[in-house]
Amino acid sequence: MQKDHFLKNIFSSNAFTEDEIGRIIPKFKQINFSKNDYLLSEGTTENYYWFLEKGYCRSYVNDTKGNDITTNFYGQGDIAIDWSSFFLRSPTRENIQALTDCICWQLDFETFQQLFHSIEAFREQGRKTLVGSYFELKNQSVSFIADEAKERYLRLLKEKPHIVKNVSLQHIATYLGITKFSLSRIRKEISS
Repeated sequence: MQKDHFLKNIFSSNAFTEDEIGRIIPKFKQINFSKNDYLLSEGTTENYYWFLEKGYCRSYVNDTKGNDITTNFYGQGDIAIDWSSFFLRSPTRENIQALTDCICWQLDFETFQQLFHSIEAFREQGRKTLVGSYFELKNQSVSFIADEAKERYLRLLKEKPHIVKNVSLQHIATYLGITKFSLSRIRKEISS
């Protein structure tokens, strides 16, 4: 295994033994996606745990009028997944789409389960990731109710500046629950 393998940043020797890392990393398969390819499509069941090494993806749903509304963004080091579909083995309502060419590392559900039940550090890291994802989702839903659009944009800018620099304004606007024109106005206010 390469010394500088991308997944060694994810499964660091601080939390995992070399033996555990040696058991985990070979289970992942590198998959390349082209811009606009789908990692997950609505109506299918999430069968993979994806680590994003390079590129950007977004998850989105279609609203009642057929507009696609971005629900999340994923960049380097993120896990692109629909957690509920993955764990509950149920069809997803979301799509996960590559916004750029992407390099991903794929782990299938069965292998994930084997690692989860046989390596305590893997299980603990998985729990922390899932809990962190839940809190992020909870904060986002509260923000939609309690914060102005400008505050939501400033938070995104602070927490994920790489997303703001690399993703289209249209996708950012739907993520924030506003129009592209409102987002342009907010950006002008902030820059002046």
